[in-house]
Amino acid sequence: MMCATCRACILRSGVRYSKIRVPGLLHARALPAALVALGFALVARLMGAVTGGGALVGVLVAFILMMVTGLNGFVPLVTVFLLTLIATRWGYARKQGLGVAERRRGRRASQVAANLAAAALCAGAALWFWQFKEFLLTAAMAVLAEAAADTVSSEIGQATSRHAYLITGFRPVPIGTNGAVSIEGTFSGCVAACMVAWVAAQFGVVSWDSTMLIALAGIAGMFLDSVLGATWENAGLMGNDAVNFVSTVFAADLALMVGPFLQRFRT
Repeated sequence: MMCATCRACILRSGVRYSKIRVPGLLHARALPAALVALGFALVARLMGAVTGGGALVGVLVAFILMMVTGLNGFVPLVTVFLLTLIATRWGYARKQGLGVAERRRGRRASQVAANLAAAALCAGAALWFWQFKEFLLTAAMAVLAEAAADTVSSEIGQATSRHAYLITGFRPVPIGTNGAVSIEGTFSGCVAACMVAWVAAQFGVVSWDSTMLIALAGIAGMFLDSVLGATWENAGLMGNDAVNFVSTVFAADLALMVGPFLQRFRT
């Protein structure tokens, strides 16, 4: 068993390593990360997927992810963007008829931050606590998985489902009601979370051992989002952005709590 002195030495060496590594990362990755992030934001803005404020928030999140993981860290973020863009525009005419369609101007800064800020915080922490990089990036990817699952489940459900049920009591409710779930939407959300987890591992952002945890944390956050929508949001106690942020933080926390336990179990 490792003694307390050894643990202290490892922690101190980790801090020293971080102090040495961070300036190196800033020089090696800052310019490419900034260029890619700005280009991504410009494309998203021109496509009408985000507002100007939303694009700026996207730049910051993409930049932080790439500072930690290199350009590979950009791929899971693009995956979330594409999944949500396709899902949002799927069956748009029907959504307009139901009165639940996303506005054409794109997602605002508050919406983008609510879905992605927790990922940026986890990834940013990895710059300074490099010894916990795997756990923190797993949490960041869980946030992206939850964001994709939540949006895809809502948008695909509204576009394709015939019936919706309130998650807290499973009574029929109009499609688009806060906290409403459907078979089609739930299945689509689960697939989206699994896709983000697979992409994160495929491009080396996290290990393959973390994929199941990322997907499950994202799916769990998706269900929490529905529960909060059916209760506190419908009661006027929370707004949609707050619900989204809490759900992504829950997914990150779940990954952070379970990740170390699974590592000990595997070893």
